[in-house]
Amino acid sequence: MSASGGTKAIVAALAANLAIAVAKFVAFLFSGSSSMLAESVHSLADSGNQGLLLLGGKKAKREATPQHPFGYGRERYIYAFLVSIVLFTVGGMFAIYEGIEKINHPHPIEAWYWPVGVLLFAIIAESFSFRTAIKESNEIRGNQTWTQFVRRAKAPELPVVLLEDLGALVGLVLALGGVGLALATGNGVWDGIGTLCIGVLLIAIAIVLAAETKSLLLGEAAGIEDVEKIKAAVVDGDVVTRLIHMRTLHLGPEELLVAAKIAVEGHDSATEVADAINAAEARIRAAVPIARVIYLEPDIYRPEAAK
Repeated sequence: MSASGGTKAIVAALAANLAIAVAKFVAFLFSGSSSMLAESVHSLADSGNQGLLLLGGKKAKREATPQHPFGYGRERYIYAFLVSIVLFTVGGMFAIYEGIEKINHPHPIEAWYWPVGVLLFAIIAESFSFRTAIKESNEIRGNQTWTQFVRRAKAPELPVVLLEDLGALVGLVLALGGVGLALATGNGVWDGIGTLCIGVLLIAIAIVLAAETKSLLLGEAAGIEDVEKIKAAVVDGDVVTRLIHMRTLHLGPEELLVAAKIAVEGHDSATEVADAINAAEARIRAAVPIARVIYLEPDIYRPEAAK
């Protein structure tokens, strides 16, 4: 996985979530807090999600085969989509079930210092993980807002880790609030309400992730900036006189397919056209290095053919 895949952020999140999951589960055993049980399952699910992202990055590196001539770059999209499913089913649905169960059958929290202490530790650990994800994202985010970055990123790992870490931090605050209100009022229903809120939050994040990764799986074009660079690189003003039309498609986060019809003069020889196409391909790759699969079709320009 390339640097843009956010390997450092994934590993940081994995380490934090494994440690937090163990701590939360121990706190649940001592306190009986449903919020802690939901949070421990949440952290365990997040750990599995980071493992899926790392596995997807490894599988995406496989060489192209006759059956898969464009390689396996989209493996990263598939595993990111699986993350959204795991987050929805294991994290969100379990938390909602546990929250409803606790609201219907409340019981007081025992050994309050365990859940409170673990939640504070988890907030600190998740904050370091979130900080790593933000730092890596800022290196490639440019002038985009965070919403634009999540929606437009072609490498799914960093948006996934960002949303997971954000959800984890908000979930921890909700859990802390639920436990705190349960302790202050002596009513365990608040612990269940906090757990229910965690479930709703996780499902909302899962839906956002699923929608974004679905778009990547269906096939997204190059970003606006890359499209403009490719257009500028195609025409040399000599043999290639104009770009008639063009299509781009991401075969993976770092691999782009470019297919275009270019205009040449009718009197150009086959050798001149072939040389011009080779030169145009070289210019495109220099302008947009991830444009690795390029098909340029020469034609005589006709206004109706450009539509």
